[in-house]
Amino acid sequence: MAIRPNPANGPDMRNGLAALVVLSMTGWVLVLWSVANMSSPLISLMMPMTSNWAVKEVVAVWLMWAVMMGAMMLPSAIPMLVIHRRIAVRRDSETPHANRWFLAAYLLTWALFSLAATALQWNFQRADVLSHMLRVQGALVGGGILIAAGIFQLTPLKAVCLRKCRTPIGFLLTNWRAGRRGAFQMGLKHGYYCIGCCWSLMMVLFVGGVMSLTTIAILSGIVALEKLAPRGEQVARLGGGLLIAWGLWLIFH
Repeated sequence: MAIRPNPANGPDMRNGLAALVVLSMTGWVLVLWSVANMSSPLISLMMPMTSNWAVKEVVAVWLMWAVMMGAMMLPSAIPMLVIHRRIAVRRDSETPHANRWFLAAYLLTWALFSLAATALQWNFQRADVLSHMLRVQGALVGGGILIAAGIFQLTPLKAVCLRKCRTPIGFLLTNWRAGRRGAFQMGLKHGYYCIGCCWSLMMVLFVGGVMSLTTIAILSGIVALEKLAPRGEQVARLGGGLLIAWGLWLIFH
């Protein structure tokens, strides 16, 4: 008797995973290029020296944030995307490429978050507390951001959002929607939980430096550990304590 191949483990699945890896790597290449080419006219648009932004500066700053958020968040979301694709092959075989709609919605949520980050950057510049490297100046402001981020790491809301991100199968089975619209809705919902889990860590970029590759890499690693490590909840709580300690040191030192 012939054995029928499982479409959830076939070439299409491997190609889909490879595409996600390539997309994630592309984001990181763009981040690395930005950091290595600070004198580029495009990078200058992303780092305006004053708060007198024209439309091109607004678009450039938003684009910087959107690419950076995609690069930082997509690697830790790959398990969710892969499991969604596997389930969709079995439960929603009539909808081709449902996983693409899930991914598009997930990235859209972070693009919307990037609008808020862009507005915050503009307000920091308007208040004259942001350096040319996009790092907040002043111990009180920087320490306040760190303490606020650390406190959020210890809240029940953080725990709930992190739990949703850490249990892909549970999230998908309890929120399953068929069709392209359903996949898009699930992607949006997962994105909302992901933002709820990680928004405060992204604000730490303003303390370590938005254009600091070290800060970007460390925060990406923390996000990945929280979502993928066996004891991710403890990583989040430990990180919260360290952020509070760092903030207090920054203020009183």
